[in-house]
Amino acid sequence: MLAAPRSYEVVHADTGDARGIDVAFIYDAALFKVPEPLKYSVFFHVVMRRLATREIVQVNFQTTTAAARTWAVFGNHWPSRSGGQFESAGYRAIAGETLGFFHQRVLEVHGPETPVFVMGDFNDEPFDISLVLHALSTRQRAKVISARENPLLWNLMWPIAGAPDGSFYFDNQPNMLDQFLINKNMATSDAPIKANPTTAQILKEPVMVNPGLYPKPIPFGGMGKPVNQEGFSDHFPITMSVTEVD
Repeated sequence: MLAAPRSYEVVHADTGDARGIDVAFIYDAALFKVPEPLKYSVFFHVVMRRLATREIVQVNFQTTTAAARTWAVFGNHWPSRSGGQFESAGYRAIAGETLGFFHQRVLEVHGPETPVFVMGDFNDEPFDISLVLHALSTRQRAKVISARENPLLWNLMWPIAGAPDGSFYFDNQPNMLDQFLINKNMATSDAPIKANPTTAQILKEPVMVNPGLYPKPIPFGGMGKPVNQEGFSDHFPITMSVTEVD
């Protein structure tokens, strides 16, 4: 079966991360465009830290439908737990505050009805303080929709966080570090750009899964570790579907 034809383009943040890890979007130019000038469409939000880390990448996509809707999408790769989960928690708190600030800024600049989609590797789980207290995310759709002051985010990965598997394994313990979050403008039943929450899932193709006792990913390696060309990543990818009304 032939794959559907695509016209892919990339938005890439060349960050100062010590390991050379960047954040980027690949998107179908037939469905979205990044309006010119790019200084009004693409933003690299620095997460303040003594050592360089990845920026939060914000792209204000515009749909190619007649409505030409603005869709603000944030790509995240928050500071790791290297050195200890609790010792490094402050860095992820800063990342959460940065995300929360620019979520609110999008609504101020582009209007309160602007849909916002947040994704990435947060190096924390949905219940951790960085996401709940600082990024203002919650498991409750109703709370997100009814919020009148600070804009909230609905974290769609809470149901999976309670499952026995995760997107990442540390010491053979599953963690749900990779997440999708949406604001209320993607959560209402009549949203022009609407998330389909029940489609959020960890993608585990059999070829990606370690055949041992624990169903963790088969890593590709690199960055000082042996390279396994049969491997993929130390994280499983996550997927979900989003629809536009027209």
